[in-house]
Amino acid sequence: MNCTLAETVVDALRQVLGNAPLALHEPRFGGNEWAYLKDCLDSTFVSSVGKYVDRFEAELAAYTGARHAVAVVNGTAALHVALLLAKVCPGDEVLVPALTFAATANAVIYCGAVPHFVDSEVSTLGIDVAALREHLSEIGERRDGRCINRRSGRPITALVPMHTFGHPGDLDGLLAVARDYGIALIEDAAESLGSTYHGRHTGTFGLAGVLSFNGNKTITTGGGGALLTDDAEIAKRAKHLTTTAKLPHRWEYRHDEVGFNYRMPNLNAALGCAQLEQLDCFLASKRSLHAAYARTFTTIDGVALVEEPAGTRSNYWLQVLLLAPELASLRDEILGATNDAGLMTRPAWVLMHELAHFSNCPRMNLEVATGLAARLINIPSSAGLVGVNA
Repeated sequence: MNCTLAETVVDALRQVLGNAPLALHEPRFGGNEWAYLKDCLDSTFVSSVGKYVDRFEAELAAYTGARHAVAVVNGTAALHVALLLAKVCPGDEVLVPALTFAATANAVIYCGAVPHFVDSEVSTLGIDVAALREHLSEIGERRDGRCINRRSGRPITALVPMHTFGHPGDLDGLLAVARDYGIALIEDAAESLGSTYHGRHTGTFGLAGVLSFNGNKTITTGGGGALLTDDAEIAKRAKHLTTTAKLPHRWEYRHDEVGFNYRMPNLNAALGCAQLEQLDCFLASKRSLHAAYARTFTTIDGVALVEEPAGTRSNYWLQVLLLAPELASLRDEILGATNDAGLMTRPAWVLMHELAHFSNCPRMNLEVATGLAARLINIPSSAGLVGVNA
């Protein structure tokens, strides 16, 4: 039985993808990348000042519908600054999903704060709003407009949902929880460029949202990220903090606070401008790939292809197989068989509370996240992998 299911998954992937070895997610460079990079090099403006940085920020804002975009060196830096601007202080607690990439929790630690891990739901793979509300009703109380964890005595100052593999979470519910408990909402939209919730782009709902343009994301700047916000003062402060808090002057180097060298270089922004021009094509290709996978995997009992949640449009950054609970023990055999066949697959991240350095952090019951992590398999998802069935 075990071998049969693993072989069946390999055969299904081959039906869609063909026989060549494939990575999990590779960037595509088929537009103006070379031209813009050469123009950048010819200008000699290759660091954090240059026309492509300004252009990339303006085009990101226009694409997402955010009033402001601030380009930085990576998504983790964007999240760090967003939390600081949300007034997360040392000793505070920040609600983050246990099912996330380590950067979400790391950014909380950078602020001297404490991650407080919360559970997920199957329908979105994101934070379970109903379970979170019940948890806060048990451990949280409002004091002077703040939410205090009665068990630890620490303030809970921010909620950071992550849109898992590009699928938008329940943003209406998350916003309601944040409002009811006086908590700032910061969206970790690192994986969800091109995803929308009821027609509105992810990353634009809370005080701020963050994007990532790492080499494995839907578009890439090599390394890079961005902070999105509708708040002009937040955007101004973000630019200031990420430019080492340097005061503008023709020649003098004076800084008015501790800042960060987080600004995106012009070279990376040039690459991003070319990639952003192709984003709609990338997204269309990913949807075609999802449709091809759906036709193939619908015939395999116990293996479901994760679909975009109702009321959303997902970028399908990483395509996801979800094994039936009774087949969870077969996950590693399937991972072994697919990787042995030259098809890169991977499980979900190790849950945050299972990492030694986060093991003592506060957490709610994480039963659903634990079950999801045991059953999720990411399969090849690059734009352009449209198989014979598409």
